[in-house]
Amino acid sequence: MCFYFECVHVIFLCVLAYVGLCVHIWVLNNFLMTGPKAFLTYASSVQMGAQSGIQECKHQFGWDRWNCPESALQLSTHTGLRSATRETSYVHAISAAGVMYTLTKNCSMGDFDNCGCDDSKIGQIGGRGWIWGGCSDNVMFGEKISKQFVDALENGHDSRAAVNLHNNEAGRLAIKATMKRACKCHGVSGSCSVQTCWMQLPDFRSVGSYLKVKHEQAKKLQMDKRRMRAGNSADNRGALIDAFSGIRRTELIYLEDSPNYCSKNQSLGLHGTEGRECVKGNKNMTQWERRSCRRLCHECGLRVVEKRVEIVSSCNCKFHWCCTVKCERCTQTVTKYYCARRERGRKPHNKTKRRHRGRRQ
Repeated sequence: MCFYFECVHVIFLCVLAYVGLCVHIWVLNNFLMTGPKAFLTYASSVQMGAQSGIQECKHQFGWDRWNCPESALQLSTHTGLRSATRETSYVHAISAAGVMYTLTKNCSMGDFDNCGCDDSKIGQIGGRGWIWGGCSDNVMFGEKISKQFVDALENGHDSRAAVNLHNNEAGRLAIKATMKRACKCHGVSGSCSVQTCWMQLPDFRSVGSYLKVKHEQAKKLQMDKRRMRAGNSADNRGALIDAFSGIRRTELIYLEDSPNYCSKNQSLGLHGTEGRECVKGNKNMTQWERRSCRRLCHECGLRVVEKRVEIVSSCNCKFHWCCTVKCERCTQTVTKYYCARRERGRKPHNKTKRRHRGRRQ
């Protein structure tokens, strides 16, 4: 048995631990502000949102040398994840975006008692021939609750915590930047003389792709190390303010250069690219996918090996009245490609023997 408050607190910790987010003690005023019922409801959406963020990370980097490994999915700096690379900036951004996206979507679907559509602009003229109406997704609500949950993981005051919080915000702003306007026509006989429009969430894939571009354009934060080493809190704050002065809120930032993702590094939790699958020519592939073997194997000093693999799947499915579907099991042999170590060449064997001709006496 446990008191209700204690149970809720444990549930919240378990929810975030489930998706790899290591959490410090949840701030009491957040619980009191949302209330126990809403707190539990939000925690469920946070779990789903964080999961969608990590899944999107794995999709976006599926053919990169760094492929969003499990070791990169802990978001709190005080639990040991002290790196602040270009890649961890994406992890923070996409995780915060995933939580905000799910909260906003669930809000519009009526899952929360205290939240619904954003009707703040309804009836206002939006532009030539259209007015605001319909049910706009309430991103302000999603942003507010997401910030309370995700940003609470950062309780430090150093440069890494500041970078993580900045990237969290950049992820939330990515949701707003990718929102799209949807409209419905009104008029006699479909003349569409007037349109009613509202803002809606995009596919989350669009958010992931948007942040992938931001990742490629990420900027390294230049800190005044002398001021940071001084140990004076005022100097530290001043150095952070100066470093962030030229950075836009929508940009991803990092502190440290990325390690060599080609090589295995147990201390950093990196597995290297040996054994990774790559793909070869297919018209339906993107250019980035078609170059995966070069990027993962050849440029990392590895070779590409070809393997024939049997895949069993359902096929020739038929509907039988009533009401079942029966399928056959079909086996298909496909070719897959993997990165492997280069075979060490044997030392060339010199078959030419020196012939020592003795002098005739």
